[in-house]
Amino acid sequence: MDWEFFNLLGDNEMNFLQGKKQVARSKNSRAILLLAAGAALAAVALAVMTGCSRSKAKTIAPSPSPVPVSVVKVRQSDVSLTGKWVGTLDGFVDAQIQPQVSGYLIRQNYREGLLVGKDQVLFQIDPRPFQAALRQAEAQVAQAKGQLAQAQAQQGLAQINLKRDTPMAQAQAIAQSQLDTDKQTAIQADATVAADKAAIKAAEAALETAKLNLGFTEVRTLTSGVAGQATLQMGNLVNPASVLTSVSQLDPIKVYFSISDAEYLALTERTHQTGGDVLSGRSDLPLTLTLADGATWPHKGHIIWVDRAMNQQSGAIRIAAAFPNPGNVLRPNQFGRVTAETEVRRNALLVPQLAVQEMQGIQQVYTVGPDNRVHVVNVTLGPQAGNDWIISAGLHAGQFVITSNLQKLREGALITPHEISAQAAIQTSSPTGAR
Repeated sequence: MDWEFFNLLGDNEMNFLQGKKQVARSKNSRAILLLAAGAALAAVALAVMTGCSRSKAKTIAPSPSPVPVSVVKVRQSDVSLTGKWVGTLDGFVDAQIQPQVSGYLIRQNYREGLLVGKDQVLFQIDPRPFQAALRQAEAQVAQAKGQLAQAQAQQGLAQINLKRDTPMAQAQAIAQSQLDTDKQTAIQADATVAADKAAIKAAEAALETAKLNLGFTEVRTLTSGVAGQATLQMGNLVNPASVLTSVSQLDPIKVYFSISDAEYLALTERTHQTGGDVLSGRSDLPLTLTLADGATWPHKGHIIWVDRAMNQQSGAIRIAAAFPNPGNVLRPNQFGRVTAETEVRRNALLVPQLAVQEMQGIQQVYTVGPDNRVHVVNVTLGPQAGNDWIISAGLHAGQFVITSNLQKLREGALITPHEISAQAAIQTSSPTGAR
């Protein structure tokens, strides 16, 4: 606006213009307030409508349908508890074959891996040096016997002279010194005879040693069994420290295994109940051997030996058992699993293992409560019995435990139970463990 125009206006005209501006501003403010109020009313109405729709949706939402589950009845029966231990097979007798003399191997008289009999010759050591030593010993014996004969002749002559000169000395026909000489000569002759007899015994002992050494050139086994691989070849120089092979008696075969302190006490008590004694090896408790391929050895074994003390590091004690081994099928250093019945639980409560859940270290099972609703029960587990758990506390016989859809359940959930057998529950469980 032109400043000259304002200058021409008077005070009244200026007041009128300012009044009109204020009126315009007040009208704009009212319009803004009206718009804000309308927007707020619209928001409140929308919230009320939304809340109403939600409440209506809640009121018309259907109740959850019952969860179909499989249930198994808690069984009560006598249960035989078994212990399982890893065993190492060994020969009932394992003999290392070592020579008793030094020499060169010139012959092997057995086939490796086959049966050999007691006192059978397995190796031959060159006998020539020992044959020469034997002949030398025989010559020494003959020489000692010749010396003894000569000494005995001298002894006889000394006795003759003594007997002849004694009465002559008494009659003073000869000097007393002659008799004294005869006595001394007789004593020396007796000593020479005794020494030559001792020399003969020494020579005969040397002869016996030479005969033994010659016999030791044939290396024999002192037990029957299966002979192993020869560790030295023909032409090797051997000595008494050399191990030539091993012979193992395999029928019966021995199995070593270790059991815990508690298992040992249970096994001892079980053996006493059958009238045996595990400590003295008089145990009739049958043992079962399972081989590495899962096959069960058809012959039962028994305990023959218990170690004198527990191992402080492992807390276990070593036990040896014997199993019949016809045909020598089992061999040393094989592995197997030894099984024995250690205890019989009377009237034990059994549930499938898959029915037990663990929550923060607490074992629980889901049971069927009143009106087909889930009830969570804390239980105390005993030992395993096959695919079942023995329940020590928390359940009673005849109750139903749930074995399927456990991840969908909670306390008080509505269910539709369907009773199945324990075997069927195991067969229908998934390999991943989800049920």
